[in-house]
Amino acid sequence: MRAEPDTDVIVVGAGLAGLAAAVELQRRGHRVRVFESADRPGGRVRSDVVDGFTLDRGFQLLNPAYPAVRALIDLPALAPRRFWRAVRLVDGDRSRLLGHPFDTLRAIPGLLERGPVGVRDVLALAALSARDLAGPARLLTGAADQTTRAELRRWGLSGPCVDQVLTPFLAGVFADAELTTSSRFFHLVWRSFLRAAPVLPAGGMGALPQQLADRLTPGTLSLDTPVDAVAPGTVLTAGTAHRARAVVVATDSTAANRLIPGLAVPDWNGLRTFYYRTTTPPLRQPVLTIDARRDGPVCNTAVISAVAPGYAPEGQALIAATTLASSNTGAATDTGDERAVRDQLARLYRTGTRTWELLADYRIPHALPSMAPPHELRRPVCLEPGLYVCGDHRDTSSIQGSLVSGRRTARAVSRDHPTGAAGRG
Repeated sequence: MRAEPDTDVIVVGAGLAGLAAAVELQRRGHRVRVFESADRPGGRVRSDVVDGFTLDRGFQLLNPAYPAVRALIDLPALAPRRFWRAVRLVDGDRSRLLGHPFDTLRAIPGLLERGPVGVRDVLALAALSARDLAGPARLLTGAADQTTRAELRRWGLSGPCVDQVLTPFLAGVFADAELTTSSRFFHLVWRSFLRAAPVLPAGGMGALPQQLADRLTPGTLSLDTPVDAVAPGTVLTAGTAHRARAVVVATDSTAANRLIPGLAVPDWNGLRTFYYRTTTPPLRQPVLTIDARRDGPVCNTAVISAVAPGYAPEGQALIAATTLASSNTGAATDTGDERAVRDQLARLYRTGTRTWELLADYRIPHALPSMAPPHELRRPVCLEPGLYVCGDHRDTSSIQGSLVSGRRTARAVSRDHPTGAAGRG
């Protein structure tokens, strides 16, 4: 006679995918336990507080138009602070704003000036945007897949527009310097940018997973609890076997592969983010700054305190600068040493940077799973009866992908293991 399990479902990992799965499972009436190896929930979406500054671990933004964000997150409770839907493009000694003309009126002159974005580019972007904004999602996800760079050229965008504007912007979004990312994913992200401007929670990106964790029944989440092994219906921690009707592995892809040998996982795209403090903000506009000439390691930079003033103490400014890893293998090597970053920031902001204090240097070799085409947007979550896997590596490399993967897995578990006396017999 089989012994009664300790709980219905054990979730391994308290990142966004694991938390979304746990919240959905509890909503459906399942008894859930969540084991997390770190000292707090969030996975790769975390924030630190250093000398009164809020520092997100790596370049992170929240897009409120993501469907899973709208479904799972109480956005007003995060007190989101909004970026302009524009970028500040620096081309040598010139700078201009380029962006959504109806959202950021100050960007209109930049679209009219002579430069890398010509009239044909504006028309091509308008056509691409109209299709992405108005068309059904299945039109985007079902299209033939190729690299984002090839897709942009297919839509008639010029080389200067792609190389000097869209590549520097999208490189930071995808952690991909050459835009080899799936064009299907590009269109989904572009659609989300068109629908809403990206934001930062007033208390840092770590407030996002914390909101989900706070919804769990007290006692559900066990922190500082590494998992040594998993099997259908069993999780091993520090020599103790925990039993359940189903196990959900909600770690990143590398950890998932360690727990489930043979699980196919993608390569990693890496990032490195530097944070600086100064008393005089070099820019007061809530925008990303990019370098048209790509003359240095920085792919994007922003005065974070101009977007979310609460990230910095009063009278202080917080500047973030992000570089890309040199390969998609997740190796620790990268293209930006700190002196080169300062030199480029001085050019981009046209100010001295030697007196800026370096607050933190985050190396994130495992920032985003690589999504080379053809990319399968919905990978199976049930590996065998009683064993499931979720995370952005099963959907898309984004907050949307993490959240929707967690919900999708919870629904699969609930379907296979219904609650109630009949389901527990």
